[in-house]
Amino acid sequence: MQSLIHTPTNQIQNSLEFYQKLEFKVLPDKTRTLVTDGKAVIEINPDRFARAGVKLYRKSWSKELTQLKKLTNIHNISEGFLLSDASNVWIYLMEGESKVKHKPAKTSFSVLGNYAGLSLETLDMERSVAIWKALGFEINGSPGQGWVACKNEDELTVNIMNPLMCPHLFFNPSLTYFNGKENNPQVIKKIRSLNIPITEEITHFNDRGIVDNVIIRDPGGYGFFIFND
Repeated sequence: MQSLIHTPTNQIQNSLEFYQKLEFKVLPDKTRTLVTDGKAVIEINPDRFARAGVKLYRKSWSKELTQLKKLTNIHNISEGFLLSDASNVWIYLMEGESKVKHKPAKTSFSVLGNYAGLSLETLDMERSVAIWKALGFEINGSPGQGWVACKNEDELTVNIMNPLMCPHLFFNPSLTYFNGKENNPQVIKKIRSLNIPITEEITHFNDRGIVDNVIIRDPGGYGFFIFND
């Protein structure tokens, strides 16, 4: 399985400027616009019907579809299928190879710091977990705890949260970066210096009211949680 983060855009150049300011690298590709922080590979899609989500590539999804059809609606699309989990995040199941020329780095190298996967907020934890499990993800944690991490063979991690757990803005889906209490202030300082608009300054977790976590968004609406832990 091969995994891409999929983000829409109204203008490719706007999105490229956003990612290149944050020191993502553009990957060579003749038909798509792809960027990476060394770990996550993001496809920027200007198609007017594109939506924020993930693209998963496999030679065939016929085996998985049998179970998935019991859990959610499946739509046929060019080269594959489209569905969503209970968070309404779109999941594109593409048949064939992604043909992405990328070898993951040991650590992510963008301004945003340490990439920690995708975060979703769901109203139906059990159904969300069942869908990701049917897609071949390994599950860590249990729905009863209110937080579950799902990881596939391509090392894409999907963190799923119950509602009413996160006291800040939450955009489904969002990419998460954890940088520790000492490093995150420096990451935030760098983001400010690049004039990247900050969607929310978070002080909830700091007893002195200091902004120690922030949220930003790309031009297509994908959220980015830049947190200390």
